[in-house]
Amino acid sequence: MDWQPDEQGLQQVLQLLKDSQSPNTATQRIVQDKLKQLNQFPDFNNYLIFVLTRLKSEDEPTRSLSGLILKNNVKAHYQSFPPPVADFIKQECLNNIGDASSLIRATIGILITTIASKGELQMWPELLPQLCSLLNSEDYNTCEGAFGALQKICEDSSELLDSDALNRPLNIMIPKFLQFFKHCSPKIRSHAIACVNQFIMDRAQALMDNIDTFIEHLFALAVDDDPEVRKNVCRALVMLLEVRIDRLIPHMHSIIQYMLQRTQDHDENVALEACEFWLTLAEQPICKEVLASHLVQLIPILVNGMKYSEIDIILLKGDVEEDEAVPDSEQDIKPRFHKSRTVTLPHEAERPDGSEDAEDDDDDDALSDWNLRKCSAAALDVLANVFREELLPHLLPLLKGLLFHPEWVVKESGILVLGAIAEGCMQGMVPYLPELIPHLIQCLSDKKALVRSIACWTLSRYAHWVVSQPPDMHLKPLMTELLKRILDGNKRVQEAASPTLPQATLWEVMTPMTVDVALISLIFVLADPELPSPTEYIQKLMPPLIQKWNELKDEDKDLFPLLECLSSVATALQSGFLPYCEPVYQRCVTLVQKTLAQAMMYTQHPEQYEAPDKDFMIVALDLLSGLAEGLGGHVEQLVARSNIMTLLFQCMQDSMPEVRQSSFALLGDLTKACFIHVKPCIAEFMPILGTNLNPEFISVCNNATWAIGEICMQMGAEMQPYVQMVLNNLVEIINRPNTPKTLLENTGGHPAWLLLVRKEGKKGGREEGGCRETWEETQERKIDAERYGKRLRWVGKDPWLRQAWVTRLAGGALPLGPMGRGSVPPARGPATYCPGAARGCRSPDESLCHSSHYHRPLGLRVPPGGGTHAAAVHPALVCVCVSSLTPSLDCTPSPICLLTPCPAPPIDACPRPTQ
Repeated sequence: MDWQPDEQGLQQVLQLLKDSQSPNTATQRIVQDKLKQLNQFPDFNNYLIFVLTRLKSEDEPTRSLSGLILKNNVKAHYQSFPPPVADFIKQECLNNIGDASSLIRATIGILITTIASKGELQMWPELLPQLCSLLNSEDYNTCEGAFGALQKICEDSSELLDSDALNRPLNIMIPKFLQFFKHCSPKIRSHAIACVNQFIMDRAQALMDNIDTFIEHLFALAVDDDPEVRKNVCRALVMLLEVRIDRLIPHMHSIIQYMLQRTQDHDENVALEACEFWLTLAEQPICKEVLASHLVQLIPILVNGMKYSEIDIILLKGDVEEDEAVPDSEQDIKPRFHKSRTVTLPHEAERPDGSEDAEDDDDDDALSDWNLRKCSAAALDVLANVFREELLPHLLPLLKGLLFHPEWVVKESGILVLGAIAEGCMQGMVPYLPELIPHLIQCLSDKKALVRSIACWTLSRYAHWVVSQPPDMHLKPLMTELLKRILDGNKRVQEAASPTLPQATLWEVMTPMTVDVALISLIFVLADPELPSPTEYIQKLMPPLIQKWNELKDEDKDLFPLLECLSSVATALQSGFLPYCEPVYQRCVTLVQKTLAQAMMYTQHPEQYEAPDKDFMIVALDLLSGLAEGLGGHVEQLVARSNIMTLLFQCMQDSMPEVRQSSFALLGDLTKACFIHVKPCIAEFMPILGTNLNPEFISVCNNATWAIGEICMQMGAEMQPYVQMVLNNLVEIINRPNTPKTLLENTGGHPAWLLLVRKEGKKGGREEGGCRETWEETQERKIDAERYGKRLRWVGKDPWLRQAWVTRLAGGALPLGPMGRGSVPPARGPATYCPGAARGCRSPDESLCHSSHYHRPLGLRVPPGGGTHAAAVHPALVCVCVSSLTPSLDCTPSPICLLTPCPAPPIDACPRPTQ
């Protein structure tokens, strides 16, 4: 019999829903208490679905709110729902997916995908067939509602839909979706493309079987009148360019012409999706060949897209020139690299329920999202690296008009253009810099704060040229203006001015100029162990820092920048930090311990305790890393007297990627500094490290890889029992399509065919870095390595990386190290290699590390001053056994040799300085 509500109970629920819409805080508190009480009764969820689907006399906001509360209950307690309640909810959803209200349809779709994400796709076998069947309905509302629900399911469960667990429903769904590309409704067409798009990057077999039909249908929709359709078409073409460029090459000229038009689309969302095309194309080997003839059209379009829009200026408060009197918000004082980008699924925007799904961002954060301005600037940056000086004839005529334009918005965009091309076109720009640099210095005094801010950033891109000239020419005027900007009345300008010049330059001007020690961000920049004799200056700054340290309470967010600063200072001073280390170390351990305890209490009793701010733990872990790196063996006594290894074990398993990322960085530093305390925990640590070799979390994966390398160096032969825990994941990362370059470079320190070698002395042969071989063997090996270097298909298409592997096989050594962690020291010493080192940068891709004005959202966490390159600390103690790569070598049949004699000499990759 169909469930029916008690009338009195229904009225109570309705009144509760209406009260929950009250802005009064006291009322909201009462509502939350009542909701907790009602959730004790299983059939309360029946009332909620009843209000959502059947009480059509109620207003839409009340009905939708009922569904969103039910969605939260499903997320939190679905496994405890009695089967009759769960069945009633599922049936009501399917029966009412075609509600006349688009808001109610969307809410039901959210509820369906939430239930499906709780493992119910396998337990709800009628869901997908019924939704696909409803697509054929002649009623628009039913068709659109079913498509909306399917799109959400495709977004949330794409891998499961292409698995044997569900008998591969995509084999039916993909052809079905393609049929609706020609539907008369633009909303339905948009849904259809969006559904298929979810499976492009995963190369779902059902889609690959229909790839030509898919592309043909996309071309037919290229000039669709609906902006949402055009946006999804552009998104599809960008992804296809990355995964199936072979199918696009015959049509590349027409596609480029189309994307040129769409990058100028009046709808900014469409223009943004189209602009992504140029970023992706720049990564393809055919870029120069297919795009060269189109630069004359493309460059003006990208330059035009780099201007602030009206909404950008409003969000940035561009009309507010002085805000120093405005109290700092929490986000103002929070270190930037401790805030990770969160990718929000499109349908999450439809969930205004105040739950954990929602992000409570302020206006400044809203503009930190990827937008057309940043995408255009990033595209120009990468294209400048592809075309180099060939870009300038198309750009220079535009630049002069922009840089000296009377309108500040246009002028500001010109300065951004100049900064964007700095890396790729530096050689071609040198003749113009004597005129441009004084103009940029003059712009530091512009009346518009946004112009002053971007001028700081652009000058940072040319700073190494500035310091190569006589000091009186540009350096001193620049430093004079920068120090004024550090005290600017606008916070954005203050922030932009601090890291503008390279650290060595700041030390050069430190003595004759006065620097306010309260500027912690500037101290952070100064604290660089690469610099000549920084100890004298840093020790002058320590008393104010320690005083501030003692004044702040553990829960004070002012600790964030101070912890970050002290991490750099400890790394720079090394043993000179010993007088300050013990209280700093103990407080960091206390911060980690307190945060873990708060997290445990919240997990056990979420209704009684608030979730802790784990950024306290992250910055504390980073400072502990700085102490371990700076103090070296001196940290051993501190570790011995604390429970840091126990705490580290818990942090390494934290659900928050940033916590694990900093934990693995600390583990690597402790392994180097005091392995005696790490070794007893290796059996517990290695399985955790192995499970975190997941390239979906790039920075976590890199730091885990680096920590494994450090442990390998210390363990030697004792590493044998743990190799299988990590080897398969390392092989999978290297073989994974479209693995990010930075991750490939770091994982490259651990080849798929590992041979850990024991460091031994000379025994009749020549010793190189602990590996024994004769001169003849060395020459033979180099020839074999060069001959078979091209067989390493799993190193990716990057030419530098491919050459890196040939170098490694030939007996060279490439370093690797942690990346993306806060306060990572720069690469140092002759054993480091960075393709960007010649320009003095700390990362070969400044568009990802140095620029705070635009970055492609890769989920990579780097310090505002630039991150250490992924391959920048030490070479792993590994050798490659190339039995499966070099059939001419008479090696053992197994491709993996672990401390096993090999008839042929192994390929040496042991550590030695790389010249």
